[in-house]
Amino acid sequence: MSATVDQVYVPTDDEPFMSERQRKYFRAKLLKWKDDILRESKETILALQDDTANQPDIADRASTETDRAIELRARDRQRKLISKIDAALRRLEEGTYGYCEETGEPISLKRLDARPIATLSIEAQERHERRERVYRDE
Repeated sequence: MSATVDQVYVPTDDEPFMSERQRKYFRAKLLKWKDDILRESKETILALQDDTANQPDIADRASTETDRAIELRARDRQRKLISKIDAALRRLEEGTYGYCEETGEPISLKRLDARPIATLSIEAQERHERRERVYRDE
């Protein structure tokens, strides 16, 4: 089975920033990421429901409860991630996706490809993290 051009397409700096093709690429990437998270969530819920068997050994029960707590924390992080994905999809619709919230400058395509929910350019993110560090250290 051969791949179509769009399946192997990767945005480049040689084309207009946030062209229709780039927006389509990032929309598909965000939607796939969201679908993957939702699928994993459903699998977790099913696993937790199946894992309700009583375990007579207290150590086994403690281990199971620890595993559940870790899994639920991971799912909570993913729930927050879904809201960030939804916000990125809204920015795509509004035409603000890919632009730094702080400077208004384009966020690099490499950064967006690696972190499609990014709202700050690398430079703005670094400034933000430096400010956080200063306030945390005080």
